Amino acid sequence: MSKKMIVPFLATLVLATVHLAQAQQIKAYRVGVILEGGPFYAVVDGLKDGLKELGFAEGKHYVLEIHDLKGVWRAAEVAARSLEREKVDLIYAVPTSVTTAVKRATTEVPIVFAVGSDPVVAGLVESFARPGGRLTGVHYQQSADLSAKRLEILKAILPNLHRVVTFYDPSNATAVAAAKSAGKAAQQLDIEIVERHVASVQELRLGLKALKAQEADAYFYTNDAMVASEAAFIIDTARLKRLPTMFTESSLVAQGALISYGVPFHEVGRLSAKYVQQVLTGTSPKSLPVGSLSRVKLAVNLKTAREIGVTIPQPLLLHADEVIQ
Repeated sequence: MSKKMIVPFLATLVLATVHLAQAQQIKAYRVGVILEGGPFYAVVDGLKDGLKELGFAEGKHYVLEIHDLKGVWRAAEVAARSLEREKVDLIYAVPTSVTTAVKRATTEVPIVFAVGSDPVVAGLVESFARPGGRLTGVHYQQSADLSAKRLEILKAILPNLHRVVTFYDPSNATAVAAAKSAGKAAQQLDIEIVERHVASVQELRLGLKALKAQEADAYFYTNDAMVASEAAFIIDTARLKRLPTMFTESSLVAQGALISYGVPFHEVGRLSAKYVQQVLTGTSPKSLPVGSLSRVKLAVNLKTAREIGVTIPQPLLLHADEVIQ
């Protein structure tokens, strides 16, 4: 082959290689994530692990654009509208209060949710079997449904338990319902729930700092995303006050909470992955029945127990799914 023929041949070969590479290049889907922060990041970790199991690699097949509301759940609408304008392929919303705001603020973008409240009652879908719109996702057993059991566990640890303190935003319908459920359960166990109403992160922090030892025997989490976003602060403050803490998410026990009983957020995210993957690859949310997760996990932190002078009964330890030494 002459030199005059080699140059055009090489140029053609290079162009063909470029076009082939472009054809083989996989589209990286853009997924907007709106969450309250705090323990809800365990949901995102589970989502990533679930997508990896499905062959979806972060950075290659998809990218997450995370909007942490930092306890200001009303900011969810602003974040949702921004993501829809930017034409993300999907919005992943956690939990119910955020999902409700995201649905209200958008009109076209598909939404996959992870919610503790009944999504039909919340107006997110028409039914579990037939969502009927642009939303679908995972429903997990919320903490309100487990209030009685969680109070029983606290009572087993603290036989002289009489009062537990809880903080929540009274404008959050989910939190109000959870507080009502806890109140009914507490009456059966002769426990008084000391309610502290807070409308912001600042009010929550001030209320926790001002809490006196004689006001409560333990802290009891009420299902409120704003409060959950401040879990680390609650845990640190409670430990300084030697106040036992009961949460719903096991990852918080690893961070120093005394005990938790609830559906693991990591598993919620992991189950969500198949919904995210299917919607991204073209399946309509309305044809994906809402998934349910009800397996609960009991986690105990013995290090925290020693620090605050609490003894965990041996039978409870034997039933624990996770014990942190």
